[in-house]
Amino acid sequence: MMGMKNRSRKDCALLVLRLVAGIIFMIHGYGKLFGNAPGMEMFTGMVAGLGFPAAGAFAYMAALTEFLGGLALILGVGVRIASVLLAIVMLVAFIGVKKLGLPAGDPDLALLAIVVALGLMGPGRYSVMGMLRKGNGDSCNCNGCNCTHGEAMKNGQKV
Repeated sequence: MMGMKNRSRKDCALLVLRLVAGIIFMIHGYGKLFGNAPGMEMFTGMVAGLGFPAAGAFAYMAALTEFLGGLALILGVGVRIASVLLAIVMLVAFIGVKKLGLPAGDPDLALLAIVVALGLMGPGRYSVMGMLRKGNGDSCNCNGCNCTHGEAMKNGQKV
């Protein structure tokens, strides 16, 4: 059984990853949607340059994914779904824009790794979903089982 100290550390680590990545994604999404860093016109041109059909639609989808996905990470709501969508955006950025080039693609690769890790681990206890589950016993998230019935299971047996 995972000790409370280790579980707490894992939950703290997930919180740090969610907050930092969420802030980064929200800032970038905001800059595309509402600002001029790079702004939607320039971002749409970049997406068109990658060869996407309906570049405007794809640009808005990517910018909304960054902004709303970042918010989801910060709050810890829908983290697994947001992580998949953000991973797709980061794959396109790393492969299509940065051409798998390092060190220019380092931030894209790092954010890709973070959202993949969050997608695999979930939001952790220090999240809106963690607080909701704590209140009704829906998920214990101990021993890595992520059971949904409030009882930890290991090898099919209650722990």
